[in-house]
Amino acid sequence: MALEEQCSAPPRWRSISLTHVEFPEGDLTGQVLAYVSLLPIAVLVGFVTLIVFKRELHTISFFGGLILNEGVNWLLKHILREPRPCAGAHTNLNTEYGMPSSHSQLIWFFVVYFFLFLYLRMHQTNNARCVDLLWRHILSIILLGIALSVSYSRVYLLYHTWSQVIYGGVAGCTIGIVWFFFTQEVLTPLFPKIAAWPISEYFLVRDTSLIPNILWFEYTVTRSEARNRQRKLGTKLQ
Repeated sequence: MALEEQCSAPPRWRSISLTHVEFPEGDLTGQVLAYVSLLPIAVLVGFVTLIVFKRELHTISFFGGLILNEGVNWLLKHILREPRPCAGAHTNLNTEYGMPSSHSQLIWFFVVYFFLFLYLRMHQTNNARCVDLLWRHILSIILLGIALSVSYSRVYLLYHTWSQVIYGGVAGCTIGIVWFFFTQEVLTPLFPKIAAWPISEYFLVRDTSLIPNILWFEYTVTRSEARNRQRKLGTKLQ
């Protein structure tokens, strides 16, 4: 249905409980896409959880880039002041402006930064090269599908036009690339010094930038420590 027709005969909207995301009543596709559009919020919650439990400087920097990206989006919206489609269709909105889409900009920042981290930051440390590349490719395809789904959901639910979503995606990709290389070239050399600060030591903030594959490192260290403790426990019981 054309956008003009949707605006002239707007559907009855229902909101997901505990959120302000609305979808056309009785539209199963719209309901699924409404939940999909909440994924950027899940990303932010996930980062806060990681920071609290991992306290790793690169994760904190990644999250800082997301916050910067949101600040740029707010600034662009209030400079361009382009209204959303079907003005008044949704009542629970943080801002009346829609250019560029903040959901699109955030999810594309996250996905592009994660792509670069996955292929440039993480390096292979064992012999399973084919398996390693396979899971990276599969994860990349999944993330790409998520980004496209979130972008499409914002248009389908009449929160944004295609141009607002596309420009949001372009802005998010651009900032993601810039922030990744800024983190790698400028911030990463400073991480050892930051990790040595008394306040960082107090809050157990750590730097893993010199570890090429943190997943493999944590797995091997945890397994080794668990075996050592099991041996000690077995010795005490004899």
